[in-house]
Amino acid sequence: MSLTTKSENRAFGGVQGVYSHGSAETGTDMTFAVYVPPHEPGAKLPVLWYLSGLTCTHANVMEKGEYRAACAEHGVILVAPDTSPRGDEVADDDAYDFGKGAGFYVDAAQEPWAKNYRMRSYIERELPALIAAHFPADMTRQGITGHSMGGHGALTIGLRNPDTFRSVSAFAPIVSPLNCPWGEKALDGYLGPDRETWPDYDAVALIENGARLPDLLVDQGTTDDFLKDQLKTGLLAIACKKAGIPAQIRMQEGYDHSYYFIATFMAEHVAWHAERLKA
Repeated sequence: MSLTTKSENRAFGGVQGVYSHGSAETGTDMTFAVYVPPHEPGAKLPVLWYLSGLTCTHANVMEKGEYRAACAEHGVILVAPDTSPRGDEVADDDAYDFGKGAGFYVDAAQEPWAKNYRMRSYIERELPALIAAHFPADMTRQGITGHSMGGHGALTIGLRNPDTFRSVSAFAPIVSPLNCPWGEKALDGYLGPDRETWPDYDAVALIENGARLPDLLVDQGTTDDFLKDQLKTGLLAIACKKAGIPAQIRMQEGYDHSYYFIATFMAEHVAWHAERLKA
């Protein structure tokens, strides 16, 4: 499982790298970012996955997320994958919320998307194996977080894989794709019109169907333009309360959907995960 180093830069005593590899799942070259904090030779460090939102690549959080100081302080590796397959041969759509940059962390079943859009398997299986092979990662200590579409990805992947991810958080997540325009468009397009196949990609539905987390941290801005129609944070709060999941769902007054919001609370999320990922 080879990878190509695209860049490496010293930061807060550690190394911020960008890498690429040929993906068997997507059938394309995939690019991802990894920050490895300073550590003793031979040490194995916990891993925090960050999944990005619509239109984003690995670069958005790397350039604007302000996570490195916190990761260095707590000794946490951060991995930031891309949001979709890329390349001239990859199917796309003119809209910003479907196609390239909008993989929704699903394994597509409909053509022409099924050939390359396999972001669920890429995140859950292929990229973790690559991280384990090339970085000082303790894969028994993994957490996952993300923003918006990536928050949807973090919640659903964490709920489906509780033995893999010991901690789950999110920034302004799409909590129920079955009940919002972004989600309905994506799931119908990638999976097909049979809604019976959709709940595996809906955090609220997963919880209602028995999936559980030991606890949960979510931050959501009160002035987020997408809160009412797309994100619907209240549905997650209700589902967690009914299921008895201890959830900190913090409505942050005056914050919007931007990386200014994410950067403000990123260090708190890193510390929260680090506490749960201790050896």
